Amino acid sequence: MQTIHTIHELRSAVKQAKIDQPGIRIGFVPTMGFLHKGHASLLEAARTQCDLVILSIFVNPLQFGPNEDFERYPRNEEGDLAVAKAAGTDIVFLPSVEEMYPQQTRTIVSVSQVTERLCGASRPGHFDGVATIVSKLFNIVQPDAAYFGLKDAQQIAVITQMVNDLNMPVEIIPCPILRESDGLAMSSRNVYLQPDERKQALVLSASLQMAEGLIREQHTNIDLTMLNEKITRSIQQAPLAVIDYVEILAYPSLETISSLKNVEQIIIALAVKFGKTRLIDNIIIRLV
Repeated sequence: MQTIHTIHELRSAVKQAKIDQPGIRIGFVPTMGFLHKGHASLLEAARTQCDLVILSIFVNPLQFGPNEDFERYPRNEEGDLAVAKAAGTDIVFLPSVEEMYPQQTRTIVSVSQVTERLCGASRPGHFDGVATIVSKLFNIVQPDAAYFGLKDAQQIAVITQMVNDLNMPVEIIPCPILRESDGLAMSSRNVYLQPDERKQALVLSASLQMAEGLIREQHTNIDLTMLNEKITRSIQQAPLAVIDYVEILAYPSLETISSLKNVEQIIIALAVKFGKTRLIDNIIIRLV
């Protein structure tokens, strides 16, 4: 496994790999590090489908707001490299902020509409930062396929829209949410949770399961306003939970819907704070 820190060196390695193996399929997993089993599952999926697997680890300052946790975002380079190696990664790209942004960035990639709800509404500018860094990484790595976890389903919708709109020659491959044995969605931010917060955070997956059960029972007859209220009340049973949003939307368009009639697929998406830690979770339900 190679560890590379500069754009020039990475481009050279990719160019050489293409010379050595004509027709090579390159799989790419962009991350912000502090890797867990969810990230490993993305790398393993890439390993089974691609000839060369490249992982990037970069905590991107553009996608953090002024009062967010950029400085305290968890980092563990040694642990990340061990996870990457165990998952069969070929190249780890570990650039510095100065390498990725050597001067003030005056070009921002901005995707409209799909960024305007959910985390985009509560974190202004976040998805501009995501789209910009992913666009830069795609230009550097030139992958055939890129792997993203569905825990951040809005991010996948945004990146897919960007790739389609700009004719980027990369296939976006969504991968299932990985959960702890008790149902909590795996996240690098889970490390912030205090024991009582961690226990109460289980209300998120429990509320999503409850909602899915109601939809399976009532199908398109279900009242979405009432369903939203039931999910909200379920989460509020946890005293430490502070709800940012509970939304039921068409997916991947993220358009608002008044009923489930004539809708192929929906997402029930949650963002809830426990103490200082903001967690997101979701479930995507195919209706037809």
